[in-house]
Amino acid sequence: MANRLSLGYNTGYWGSGPPAGALEGIKEADRLGFDSIWTAEAYGSDSLTPLAWWGSQTQNVRLGTSIVQMSARTPAATAMAAMTMDHLSGGRFILGLGASGPQVVEGWYGQPYPRPLARTREYVEIVRQIIRREQPIDFHGEFYDMPFQGGAGLGKPLKSTVHPLRKEIPIFLGAEGPKNVALAGEICDGWLPLFFSPKEDAFYRNCLNEGFAKSGEANKADRFEVACPVTIVPGEDVEKCADMVRPFLALYAGGMGARGANFHFEVFARMGYEDVALKVQDLYLQGKKDEAAAAIPLSMVEDVALVGPVDKIRDELAKWRESCITTILVSGPAKALPLYAELFNS
Repeated sequence: MANRLSLGYNTGYWGSGPPAGALEGIKEADRLGFDSIWTAEAYGSDSLTPLAWWGSQTQNVRLGTSIVQMSARTPAATAMAAMTMDHLSGGRFILGLGASGPQVVEGWYGQPYPRPLARTREYVEIVRQIIRREQPIDFHGEFYDMPFQGGAGLGKPLKSTVHPLRKEIPIFLGAEGPKNVALAGEICDGWLPLFFSPKEDAFYRNCLNEGFAKSGEANKADRFEVACPVTIVPGEDVEKCADMVRPFLALYAGGMGARGANFHFEVFARMGYEDVALKVQDLYLQGKKDEAAAAIPLSMVEDVALVGPVDKIRDELAKWRESCITTILVSGPAKALPLYAELFNS
């Protein structure tokens, strides 16, 4: 991975409507020389439409999805969108993909969730084949069948009518578990972690190195990117700043997924906070959201976020610079971005 640490701007999920000030933030990020901007999807807005709409008003930043949920689209539909976005943006598109979780995949998209890693491997291979446009797609795997064997019996191998602007569009994989992180290192160009902690850097480097070794590409680590969302809350009172982060951590540690099937819970458990995460999960599932947030210790916040006085944040950035992270994705209003730019450039 590269030694540089660049900045990206993450618009995040929509609530009942578009996030307030997103376009202003995106324009400011472009003006300040940020590396990239990112949009997300869960079970509300999609990630591609806002990225195209807002991205059309930028000139320099790369445009990434964090993440396109694979169960929402066939590999062909995703490849079509990627090639379209890449043409419209002049080669600035990054395709961030992810498997999501069983509650969303099966509850919202009506698709089966089991064996997400094997499904991801096939999905990425088909997307790459379509984008390269070297031959008609004739792929028959365990999960995807192109042309479909059956039905009307009239399917035939096809090539995209659109020629790609770039035959290799960067593909990043959203991943939290060790096997999925290793898969990102093996078959993708970047990794999109969530709740990364610099103290777990060696663990994740080992996962990525396992994937690099299987990729068959010499020196893949030199070009591989890791773009990580990091919440930054500057302020004189560290605890009050941490209070801005605690509900978010409680939601993911305790409220996302089902008991025994929460990948975010597992991340915090590996980080040394299993007892905290269990308490938070119990409280959250009882509907005691405020108590769940209050149970998050300051150390847990500081492991995954940057909170407190500006000088404290600047000092703590050193451990992020030494990690495998290559891009930190920040959020917030446009007026906060000059400070972030100053922090990362100092």
